[in-house]
Amino acid sequence: MSRRAEISPLSLLMRRVDAIADGGRSSESIPTGFPSLDKMLGGGIRRGDLVVLGGDVGSGKSALALAIALRAAQEGRATAFLSGEMSVDRVMERALAIEGRARIDDIRRGAMDEATRASVGAAAVRLRDNAPLMDRLPSGGADVVRDELRRSPSMEFAVVDSLQALAWGPRTQDEELAATARQLKTLAIDLNVGLLVTAHLPLHQRDRRDLRPQLDDFGALGALKQQADVVLSLFREEMYQSGNGVEGATELLVNKNRNGVTGYVDLYFYKQWMRFEDMLDPDR
Repeated sequence: MSRRAEISPLSLLMRRVDAIADGGRSSESIPTGFPSLDKMLGGGIRRGDLVVLGGDVGSGKSALALAIALRAAQEGRATAFLSGEMSVDRVMERALAIEGRARIDDIRRGAMDEATRASVGAAAVRLRDNAPLMDRLPSGGADVVRDELRRSPSMEFAVVDSLQALAWGPRTQDEELAATARQLKTLAIDLNVGLLVTAHLPLHQRDRRDLRPQLDDFGALGALKQQADVVLSLFREEMYQSGNGVEGATELLVNKNRNGVTGYVDLYFYKQWMRFEDMLDPDR
């Protein structure tokens, strides 16, 4: 191919910019389905980026990660959800609860009123037509995740739940987590996928004054805050102080954003449905 016929990376970038300016959809950004978060991230999660979502035990990070995967898939983006903490059947039950606004126990027992049954049925139709690839998180570390995603060359976005379930090997836990974080970042770039990974907060202290998660709470020898392009964390005040009208109120903190602003967005958590909603756009 002659040099004249080659298209430079800069030219390709400007073509994408012009297409978006003309009303087109960016192929490089995966919408999360939460408009307030997408706005802070410049349109969503970018392909090639590593995004870490952390939270205290029981904060709902798996539920939020699944919701993002569901909404990305409904936008027509090739998506995978790999769970190290639930079977595929359990993930599907949770997906129906989130999308159908139903209690998981009611779905399992078939104890739903007519309106809820209709809502769950409509959710099942949507999931049948536009669902993420759901599978167990394979053991073997990041290399096995790479092999799993390579089976679908068109994959654009993947969720790994969780980092701690993926990391394994002869080193200490922190060393394994740090090595896995570096491998996941390389994987995201090499496969050009947006990669969202949930993570526990081993250094989160409940006796400090401000209980909102901080970057240092993620531990892993600082590798997560260094390797991740975006670090998100969940803070639900009701977990630490019930009453005072804080039930359901959630802050999704953007602790790090390599290419944009930090801050937080307001979500509401319906615990009975395991469903988060954007306070500025609750119908999504």
